Amino acid sequence: MVWRAASGGRTVRDVHANAAVSVERGVPYGPGKLLDIYRPGPGGGPAPTVLLWHGVGPDERDVLATLATAVAGHGLTVVAPDWRSDAPDGGGAHLLASLAFTRERAGSLGGLGDDAIVLAGWSRGGRSAAAVAVRPDAVDGWRPLGAVCLGAAYTRPAPTTGGSPIEDLAATEVAPVPFWLVHGTEDTIVPVEASREFAALLVTKGWPVRFEEQPTDHAGVIGAEYDPSTGRCRPATAPAAVAAGELSARMIAEAAGLSPAGPG
Repeated sequence: MVWRAASGGRTVRDVHANAAVSVERGVPYGPGKLLDIYRPGPGGGPAPTVLLWHGVGPDERDVLATLATAVAGHGLTVVAPDWRSDAPDGGGAHLLASLAFTRERAGSLGGLGDDAIVLAGWSRGGRSAAAVAVRPDAVDGWRPLGAVCLGAAYTRPAPTTGGSPIEDLAATEVAPVPFWLVHGTEDTIVPVEASREFAALLVTKGWPVRFEEQPTDHAGVIGAEYDPSTGRCRPATAPAAVAAGELSARMIAEAAGLSPAGPG
C-alpha cells in the first residue's frame, strides 16, 4: 500500500547517497542532555536540517546511527538527541529543548532558516513528531518542513504536546504539512494498522502523505535489529531490515525536498 504526496510546489534537486559523513558526538543541549550531529561531505549547498528522535528507550541516540548516517549521505545535516521517556514529564522537555536547539542553529547546521527543518522520529519519537506537526500551538506556531514517522503509534498522548496525534489531527483546522510514514508489516510492538489508520485520516483531512509498508519488524524500519544480549538495538544484518532502513533514509531526504538516487 502506497500513498504518495505531491511535491507541494517545493524545488526538488537530485543528490547521491554515500558521500563522506562526519559526526560530532556528545554536543550538550537543553537540560544536561547530549546530541550527535551528522554532517554530509563537502561540496553540497545549503539544505534543510533533520531533527531525528529515537524511541522509548532512555538516551538511545546511538540506535539511530545507521539511519542518521544514511540520511547525511543524502546531503542533509542530522541532529540526533538523547531524551528520556522515563522523565517525570515523559521526556517532553528534552524533546522540545532539542527542537529549540535545532531551530536556533538551523542557519549554521544546514544553512537555511528554522522553517527548513524536517522533524522525524522512530516509535514514540515518531508519535512525538506527528503531534508537533498537527499541533503548532504547542511550539509557538512553528511548523516543520515535513514530518517523518517510522514505526509509530498515534492514539496515545505524545510527550511533546500532551495530546493524541490522531485525535488532534481529526479536530484541527490548521494548514497541512506533508507526512511520510514507514511501518513494518512484521512489527509486533506497534502493529502496522496504527500507521494505516493515521495515513487514512491524513488523506481524509487533505494532508499530503506518502505511506510505505515494509516486510520487517519494529527496529527494521530504522535499519536496526534488537540484540537480546544487550537489551539494545544494533545495525541490522537481515536484508529486509537493511532495505527498510535505506528506504526510511530516502523518505527523509524526500521530506527535505531532495530526490535521492537509488532504488525505491
